[in-house]
Amino acid sequence: MDTLDRASRHAPDLIALRRELHQVPEVGLDLPVTQGIVLEALRDLDLEITTGRGLSSVVAVIRGGAAPEGGGPVVLLRGDMDALPVLEEVDVEYRSRNEGRMHACGHDLHTAGLVGAARILCEMREELAGDVVLMFQPGEEGPGGAAPMIEEGLLDAAGRPVDAAYAVHVTSSEYPLGQWFARPQEMMAAVDTVNIRVHGAGGHGSQPHRALDPVPVLCEVVLALQTMVTRSFDAFDSVVLTVGSIHAGSKENIIPDSGELAATLRTFTAENRETAVSSIERVAVGVASAHGMRAEVWLDHSYPATVNDDTEYDLAVQTVQDMFGAERYSVMADPLMGSEDMSYVLQKVPGAYVFVSACPAEDHEAAPDNHSPRAAFDDSVVPDVSAWLAEMARRRLAQG
Repeated sequence: MDTLDRASRHAPDLIALRRELHQVPEVGLDLPVTQGIVLEALRDLDLEITTGRGLSSVVAVIRGGAAPEGGGPVVLLRGDMDALPVLEEVDVEYRSRNEGRMHACGHDLHTAGLVGAARILCEMREELAGDVVLMFQPGEEGPGGAAPMIEEGLLDAAGRPVDAAYAVHVTSSEYPLGQWFARPQEMMAAVDTVNIRVHGAGGHGSQPHRALDPVPVLCEVVLALQTMVTRSFDAFDSVVLTVGSIHAGSKENIIPDSGELAATLRTFTAENRETAVSSIERVAVGVASAHGMRAEVWLDHSYPATVNDDTEYDLAVQTVQDMFGAERYSVMADPLMGSEDMSYVLQKVPGAYVFVSACPAEDHEAAPDNHSPRAAFDDSVVPDVSAWLAEMARRRLAQG
């Protein structure tokens, strides 16, 4: 019996699990209800389970029965578990019961899919030429659960280092249901939050000449930053800088002492990231100085770029095509400017990150995107996710 057949047998239970998870979405690093559901779903399996000390993570190790002396290779499979602070507008019988929280990015499918992979791999244990680490992760949507899980020993959970790591993410739009897609090398961008504060001198709105008004200076900084990006970076080596927040003042006739803006910076290389940061500071300080004011710039670093290893990517693609047919795989023309904290794992371990569409709509191009309160996911893809994860582990372990 192959992995798809095994996944098909588990499909009703896995879909029920996904719907149970969908009703109780939790946000961030503390997911006690979700963690409890996962532990119950794994309870009857022969696993070595540990839970996080500083977050609601679950790590489970499957020992392969065909491992050579010394233990053989170790493969990591990841499923993120957290939801988003979104009020659900999808009319399904299993909609969120937690007001203002929703599995709007499909992580409930990921979690159920990884539970399914655990069940399949336990059934195939005697065929496994090494060990498998199952990574049930909170906080992917922020503040980030992968890094603290690594700090708590994730990559050595099997008693020796992980050799390869894999993850799959569902989407609610763009591709038709069941279509897999990815690309070699850069998959998703690094992200940083840029904060700029311009210090002026407040005064009365009727006498701006007696004050130092930071509001028009902030506006000038925004425009100057957009010009900086287009004139400093190759158009084919993407850098995106988007100002999403500007705050200054309390009343229309009061010139404030200061004003702030916040922007998101997305890059793919360390070089561009460093250049962008220094250029942003130069522009902001220079524009403010030109108007007799002072600017301070600080960054909140977030996730690094998500990069697929060439060899592991090839294995991922071949596995999709062998299992589902070549027509079910598409190569992405460009990476996504979104970010993902699986990147921390892939910085340390060669691996692959792929997508599969769970879009239930006939018009997938017009369907609401992930993170929308109207994002809908067809849970028929859950057993496929389980089968692919399990098969990736089986094949990679067989390579030695």
